[in-house]
Amino acid sequence: MITISLCLIVKNEEAVLQRCLDSIADLMDEIIIVDTGSTDATKEIASRYTDKVYDFVWVHDFSAARNFSFSKATKEYIYCADADEVLDAANRERFLQLKQTLLPEIEIVQMKYSNQMEFNTTYNFDEEYRPKLFKRLREFVWIEPIHETVRLEPLIYDSDIVICHKPSNNHAGRDFQAFLRIHEAGQRLSAKLHNMYARELFIAGREKDFLEAEPVFMQTIADTNRTLDELKEAFCVLARCARVRGDVHTFFKNTTKCIASDGCSEICCELGEYYAAHGEMAEAAMWFFNAANETEPILNIKYGNEYPMKRFEECQNS
Repeated sequence: MITISLCLIVKNEEAVLQRCLDSIADLMDEIIIVDTGSTDATKEIASRYTDKVYDFVWVHDFSAARNFSFSKATKEYIYCADADEVLDAANRERFLQLKQTLLPEIEIVQMKYSNQMEFNTTYNFDEEYRPKLFKRLREFVWIEPIHETVRLEPLIYDSDIVICHKPSNNHAGRDFQAFLRIHEAGQRLSAKLHNMYARELFIAGREKDFLEAEPVFMQTIADTNRTLDELKEAFCVLARCARVRGDVHTFFKNTTKCIASDGCSEICCELGEYYAAHGEMAEAAMWFFNAANETEPILNIKYGNEYPMKRFEECQNS
């Protein structure tokens, strides 16, 4: 049977931490909890489960905090969890079976993350695989009988364990500020973070959030090293910003550029909203129909059917 260190980073999680730990603590051989500045009872709750509670000065970097928590682990594998996760009885049993039977050559175990769409998270799938269990020390092995080389790719196993994600609130505001800090520090958003910023705006953003993000995505369209996908994400955000500000010229400049690169459901919805706001319901209905039937969403899956069909019907009936 393998041994596992649980690594959690927390801040002000008193509402959910006990629920999380009650569902997984007895499956772990070591519990490491890193607190990044709680002002509630989080550390008190954590201390009921482990004496390995560490303080970490928050530097606006989740990776730094995760790396610190991993550095404290001593067991064979590390289970990376968040305080708003829960394992139910059936999946606790699956986890125990995994612990008893996992082959030592497996370096990463993926588990299904569920309940993704209920709280306007940045993900467009209600259930998806995520890496959750990691071998702490990697063994490098030579492979091939001739022209031998060291195996570089990790051995990954997709388990049938389902983790229920049950956040107590939406983290969009926190995330938007983090994206802006990266930009204001003069750092370039990676393709992954660029996509997640645009995606979260279209899933949970308010008008204020879009307008604050405008300089970030203006920089994207001036960056000759950005991909077409990143440019389309920027066109969508900038079109929304222009529509909110009533800047018709900039609005159509960004919508037409996106359409020229195959378009997407989000930009069709932007056009639908523009025409609806100007009382041109037939034109608006056409664009909402196109969003649902002629294009694909790139940021929010609901823009590919649910939302535009609702707006299409409203325009038809107005």
